[in-house]
Amino acid sequence: QVQLVESGGGSVQAGGSLRLSCAASEDIDNNYCMAWFRQGPGKEREGVAVIDKRDNIEYAKFVRGRFTISKDNAKNTLYLQMNSLESEDTAMYYCATRRGSYCPLSQSAFNYWGQGNQVTVFS
Repeated sequence: QVQLVESGGGSVQAGGSLRLSCAASEDIDNNYCMAWFRQGPGKEREGVAVIDKRDNIEYAKFVRGRFTISKDNAKNTLYLQMNSLESEDTAMYYCATRRGSYCPLSQSAFNYWGQGNQVTVFS
């Protein structure tokens, strides 16, 4: 079982930036999909971005060029750089992974999850 530990969340003013990190307990450069999801107040959990072993990336429509997903295989760490944050981005953000070559941005496809990290954006 892969263990994921998230960090980097917090409270920021609208227009600001945060970088989330997700440290994995084993190598993620082989056959793993890595993704970020979020769940805002009163909303369903939704995908933010996913990256596969070949660094193919998919973003949700609401990202609108503001976020960047990346990974450092040597550090077994996944990142989400978030810029131009809006109040609507307030949510619990989750790191997730699955073993496989098919990497859809769908929460049902991921079996290993971090504990979640709160992001609050205020005006």
